[in-house]
This record gives sequence, C-alpha cells and structure tokens, in this order.
Amino acid sequence: MTYTEQQLTSAVVSQGLRPALALPESGSPPSLLSLIQCSWDSDPERRPSFGDIIEELNVIQKHLVTYSCPLSSGSVNLSRNRKAEVHHYQEALNWFNQGELLTKKANKLDYAVNPWSSSFDQSSVSVYRPTLSWGSFATCGRRETMEDTHFMLTCMSKEKDVHSFGIFDGHRGAAAAEFSVRAVPGFLKQFGHTASPIDALAEAFVRSDTAFREELIAHRKSKRIIQKDWHPGCTAVTALIVRNKLFVANAGDCRAILSRAGKPFPVTRDHVASCPKERERVIKEGAEVRWQIDTWRVGAAALQVTRSIGDDDLKPAVTALPEITETDLTADDEFLVMASDGLWDVVGNEDVLSIIKGTVKEPGMCSKRLATEASARGSKDNITVIVVFLRPVSTAERIY
Repeated sequence: MTYTEQQLTSAVVSQGLRPALALPESGSPPSLLSLIQCSWDSDPERRPSFGDIIEELNVIQKHLVTYSCPLSSGSVNLSRNRKAEVHHYQEALNWFNQGELLTKKANKLDYAVNPWSSSFDQSSVSVYRPTLSWGSFATCGRRETMEDTHFMLTCMSKEKDVHSFGIFDGHRGAAAAEFSVRAVPGFLKQFGHTASPIDALAEAFVRSDTAFREELIAHRKSKRIIQKDWHPGCTAVTALIVRNKLFVANAGDCRAILSRAGKPFPVTRDHVASCPKERERVIKEGAEVRWQIDTWRVGAAALQVTRSIGDDDLKPAVTALPEITETDLTADDEFLVMASDGLWDVVGNEDVLSIIKGTVKEPGMCSKRLATEASARGSKDNITVIVVFLRPVSTAERIY
C-alpha cells in the first residue's frame, strides 16, 4: 500500500516483488501455487503458454472434484527462499484488515433496519428530501507515499435515506488512517442501533482511537513491528446524512463545507495548535505547545493538529473526541465538499465553489478537478476529495 506507481513498477520489474501467495496449510492446491509462480517468472522462457495453463487448470479442477483434496505440486516446487518470502509477506500487518476484523467482532448482530431514519418525522409531506449523487478522487500528489484513506457508505443498513462519507489523513505513517477507514464506519453501524447520530459519531471516533492504540501496543510486543517507538495517527472528518439532516464529525484539519445559496457554509472548524482555544485546551491537558518553524506545534512530535485518532504519545491532550455539527438541509443546499488538508492548504472555500460551478456536474469529475487544481497550485500533501450533490442536476448542466 505504500508504493507509488513508479516504485511499484520498479520493484516488480527489477527487484522481483510479487504478491503474497497463500501457504499450503490454507488448503490451496500446491500445484496451483506452483502454476502461479511459473506464470510470473522473470524469465519469459520459463513461463507456461496459455494452452499449458488451461491444461494444468483442468487437471487441478478434475482432481479437486474427484478427490476433494489438494493436488501435490508438480515440477516446480517452492524454494526455501520463496517460502521464507511468502511467510514474510503473510506476517506483514494490514491495518485495513485489522480495523475491519475489530468491528466484525464487535458487531455480530445483523440489523435489518436502522432506526435513525425512522426516528425523524416521516409523516409530513413538506419535509425536504435531498437527492444525492456522490464521487471521490484521491492522489498522493507530490508525496512518495499515500497516507490518506476514505470511504463512501451509501444506504447504510439497507436504509435509502442514511448515507455516510469519511476521509482520514494519516501522519507518521498510514496505519491509523488505514485502520480507521474500516473501523469508523463499522462502529457507526453498530452504534446506529442504540444511539443518536451525534452520539454514534462520537463513539465511533473514540472507540476507533482506543482500539487502534490497543492494537498497536499488542503488535509492538511482537516481532512484527521492528520500529518500537512508532506513534502513527490520523485526522478525520465523517459526514452522516439522515433524511434531511446532515451531521458532520471532525477531529483535526480535514474540512467540510456546504454550498448554500451559492455561498460557502462551513460545517467544520480546523483543530490546530494555532487556534487559541485548542492551544489552551491542550496545555491544560499537560502537553507542551511551542512555536516551531512557522506555527504552533504540540509536543516533541511537533504536531500541528490538536485532535486525532492515534498519536498515543500525545494522549490525552490530542484527543480523538470530534466536534460535531448538525445542519438541516434545505433546497438552498447544492453540494457538500469534504477534503483532506492537501486541498484546503492551497484552495479556499470560495475557490472550491467557483471551480465546481465551472465543472461538468458529475461528482467524481468535480472531485478530480479540485484535486488537480490543488496539485497545480503547489500542494505538497496527499489530496483526497469527496463531492456529494444534494439535489438533481439537469442533463444540460452535466454536459455543458
């Protein structure tokens, strides 16, 4: 996950990088594993033809159907070095999976209905109902690695009026962002059946933070993590749309704005040490805040943000508790824009609206246009953008 496209190409072609194969103990036929390895051999002469591949797959299939057991490997065996390499990749931590496994354990019940939608008045015909369309774009920009993640979870728990979107901007590594992009929506689903939207969002952030830090501590004790003094974190913004209500939870310097009657309407505020209120809160919690280089920063890590998931060396001062806003959506609300600070560092709120108004009204294309503009203006960070249109866009607008 940490390779750029150029780095990945170089690693595959020049360094022999290959995907991790399942170990034979998993039940995968060793002959199939051998066939895969032959097919990606760096020497073209040793790769099987398509005819040979089909013939071998037919043999494997017949054997599995007849005997219901793995077929022993054929002419090509895994070398000791290859076995060690496969085991090494198997042991590599996948923080996406860690976050997802956590929420699956916690959320064993499968609820058919989400009470959020039913908790609001559905009897009134006059209640405004936004019509949603959404899209996203993410790029590592001028960075060598991508530490942003995002999710778009539409029709949560089979409810057509409940949607959620989130962006996580990692720092000191991508681990916290990768973990949170699976954990936060998972916790949202879990707490959505027992808590209000505001409480569910707060719990999702705090629980994800606690779970990630506990997971990190557990793995620090193992041989999986060589760097023991490692404290990754991420900022986060998550929007929850329930019928005509917009709830936005924010921790850090990701940002979300509405276009309301053609003007920017911020639904988040940045949590950074340069904000006097945030700086005062962090100092009261016992953390040191100093002016370094060009701005106020927290602790020895010199973190600019004052709220985040992870960053266990700066807890409890750098809290994961988000600031949450609730907004009633009306016909004046055109679209919602959420983005990591890679966009907001170089593109202002007014400019964001102007760029979208001058772009084909397709949310994915608008997201890409904003990210491209940020990169052109010199953004030095990863850039992730989600655009959600809140009302129908005419065909003429989409084309012209």
